[in-house]
Formats: sequence, structure tokens, C-alpha cells
Amino acid sequence: MSDRVLIRKLPSGVPGLDHVLGGGIPELSFNLIAGGPGCGKTTLGNQILFANATSERKAIYFTIIGEPPVKMLRYQQQYSFFDMEKLGDAIRFVHLGDEANRGGLKAVLKRIQEEVDNTGPSFVAVDSFRSMFRRRGPEGQSEHESQDFVQELALHLTNAEATTFLLGEFDEAESDNAVFTVADGLIWLAQAIDRNSIVRKVNVMKMRGQGQIPGLHTARITEHGLDVFPRLLKPESRPAAPSAEPPERLSTGVHELDAMMGGGVPQGYSVVVAGPSGSGKTVLAHQFLLDGAKRGEMGIIAVFEKRPDTYLETTPFGPEFKQMVAEGKIQILYVRPLDLSIDETLFALREAVVRVGAKRAVIDSLSGLELALAPTFREDFRESLYRMMGALTESGVTVVSTVELEDDFTRLKFSPQGIAFLSDALVIQRYVEIRGELRRVMSVVKVRSSPHSADLREYHVTAKGLAVKAERFTAYDGLLTGAPREHESPDDLTGTAEPRT
Repeated sequence: MSDRVLIRKLPSGVPGLDHVLGGGIPELSFNLIAGGPGCGKTTLGNQILFANATSERKAIYFTIIGEPPVKMLRYQQQYSFFDMEKLGDAIRFVHLGDEANRGGLKAVLKRIQEEVDNTGPSFVAVDSFRSMFRRRGPEGQSEHESQDFVQELALHLTNAEATTFLLGEFDEAESDNAVFTVADGLIWLAQAIDRNSIVRKVNVMKMRGQGQIPGLHTARITEHGLDVFPRLLKPESRPAAPSAEPPERLSTGVHELDAMMGGGVPQGYSVVVAGPSGSGKTVLAHQFLLDGAKRGEMGIIAVFEKRPDTYLETTPFGPEFKQMVAEGKIQILYVRPLDLSIDETLFALREAVVRVGAKRAVIDSLSGLELALAPTFREDFRESLYRMMGALTESGVTVVSTVELEDDFTRLKFSPQGIAFLSDALVIQRYVEIRGELRRVMSVVKVRSSPHSADLREYHVTAKGLAVKAERFTAYDGLLTGAPREHESPDDLTGTAEPRT
């Protein structure tokens, strides 16, 4: 049996896209970049060519009915991927407007074939070939002629051993077009509009010979060009064999809470701290990071509601927390662009985790994250959150997330939108009213695969963080229901019964 033919994969030059494609662009493939106007087709085509073209492996970028190269290049120069030194040598731009106006499809095809035969490029882009299908030449042209044009072009460029990209405006109703069958790869760009929000998306519908990641992936055009944020990130390399030892326990920074959780937070767990406004969720999150920083464990905190400088002013730990941030032991990650996506958030978090070698991460808060999302992503918030937590904890990071919980004394609610089940551990904070005084209590609802306390403990928010009382709160029943019942001894507000597990 002969050895398999190995197909070289070329880099797209687009962050995140190679992972979605299944490793890159197959060399010598015939690809279609399709989508509506303004989706980034021309930017993507240029980005790919500038990433691959050299003096030895040249590229030709054909423009037909659309804007002439001079105008197109004026805008493409604004992106960081643009390299002026490659113009004319590594990359040539050829306008076929005269051929299209005078001779139609046949004249355009002939000119492309001549240019390819004379220069032998390794890469060819045709932008926008779709415009030829929507106009008629001097003698008119049929749909059959349009299909012949695509097939002959694909055959000629394949024989010329060129990796080819055809850029065109299509809509989903044209999915039966013959060009989709001819193409080896099909990259579809789209813009999702929801209320006042517009989100760019990429769908690799087809890529012969390799396994692309299916589904819609978020994209954003920045000063660097197109960025793609895969729905599923490549997992971090994991140990060859799982350890039989129980996971290491990390301290929350609150000794009494560690005891309630059975010895702290197991490493690699996701912890949700749920409570109403002002209950001390952020304070606990800061204690968790500070404890790690003092032990030499790097930490990151993603914030969505305040900018880093403003956020630092809200911490009760003041100079100590700021010093850890200044020394780089704690990094604040501000993730609040317009129309945010979960994929962008996960990408930023994972990149920060890898860059600083973080062992602890805080998301403050999930409520702020949900509000920062583009409306089109809020419907899938739970599913997206599941992917994000899984990707972070699989890399060994212990994640603490805060979430705003509206006090509802007619029912017991552990989290908004039913996201509590996504966590490995859940700490709930509540307000209770005792004799006309507002007091705070907390409880550990769950710690997966670990015994933990079921006590309700009173706590205070102090200048040094959360201070949790060692005794159980036993003087009243029904504190979480809104109808507390006092025991016979009204002065016994804290009790001394032994903790339960």
C-alpha cells in the first residue's frame, strides 16, 4: 500500500481561523469566501495573501467590477498585516474592469489564464467574481455560462498549482449554486443583527480533507484585520495519566469558609459566589486572589462593569491589593468592548492565564458579563458559560465567579437563569432581618465530591475582608423563607451546636 499524500496546510494569518479550519488552508485548494457586503471578505482575502506571499511564492489579486486596486489598497494599508515592501514583487494587483465591460466572462477568464500562465503565482484571489454573475456582457450570458466560467477557472488554477480564493457576495438562498460544489473550501462571513447590535460571524461550511470546527464563530475587524474567536478552544496539553491523589486544596483567604468547604477549594474547580448587592461577593473574590498572591500563585480577575483604575478604588484591601497588581502578581483584565461575545471573553481569559501562568482566576461578575454581551449571545448564556468554565478548569485554573442574586424571600433561589448546576462549588450569601437589623449570613450549598458544612453562618464585611463567625446561626428557623421562627431562648442568636457535614 502506497503512502498517503500529505497536504501542506498554509497559515491564514488570521488569529483563531486556522484552528477553526482544522489546521490551516490546504495548499493548492480552490476556496470560496462568501457573504454579504461589509462582512470582511476583501480584508480576509488580503490578509491571507499578505501572510503567505513572498518573492519566491508570488500572489496575484484580481479585481473585476468592484473598486479599483488603488482605492482598495488605500484602506487595506490601515491594517497592521499590510506590508508595503511586498507590493509589485510578492503581490500584484490586477484590475479586470475593461475585460468585464467589453468581453464579459470569456474575456475575464482569458485574462486570468494569461496572467497565471505568464507569472506562475502560488496564490490567486479573484474579487469579486460574483459581480459577473449579476450582469450581462455584450451578447448576454446565461447561468450555464456562469457555471462554465467557475469550472474552467477552477480547473486551470488547479493545474497551475495555485492556492485560489474566490470572493463573492452570496446569500443563503443561493446555496445550490454550482460554485459551492466546485470549491474545496467554503468560508462564509455574515453579520448578525439583533436590535441595536451587529456581530460578525464566521462559518467554515466546507474544507475538504480535514475536520473543521462546525458552527458559527465570532469575528471582529480591528486595526490588525480580521480576528476569529473559535467556539471551542484547543485544549491545553494534559498529563499522560491522571493522578490518584486528591486535588490540592486552595484557601479562599477566609479560614472559617475554608473549614465550611471541607478544607478549601479543590484545585481546578469552578466556584460561584451568589448574593445580593453589597453582600461582599467581590470582597471574597479579592481575598481569594490575595491569598494566592501571598503564596506565589499568580491570579487574574476579569471585570466588566468598571475600568481597572476605578475598580481598584472599590477594593477594601486598598494599598495591599494595588501593590499586588503593580507587581504583576494579580492582573486585572478589563473585557468590555461593544457587543461582547463569550468566545472573545474566553479567548482573553485563556490568553491571560497562559501569559502570566495564573493558577487562580476571578470573574467579577457573571451578571456584568451577561449585560456586556451582544443580545444575540444572551439567549445561549448558559451553554456559553458551560463551555467557558470547562475550558478554564480543564487547564488547571481554579475559577471563582461572582453573580448578582436578587433577594426573594418567597422562594429559595441559588443563582439567576439556573446556572448553579454549572459550578463545582456554590457559596450563597443572603440578607436576613433580625429584630429590625439587617444581617448577613452565608452557606456552602455544594462542593462536588467533597463533604462540606451545611451551616448558616453569620459574617461581617470589614476593612480586612469577610469575617465569618465560628458558630452556627441557630436561634431562628426559616431565615431564607421570609418567615423566620424564633426559638424559645430569644437571646441565643448564634448557638453552639456542632457543625454538620
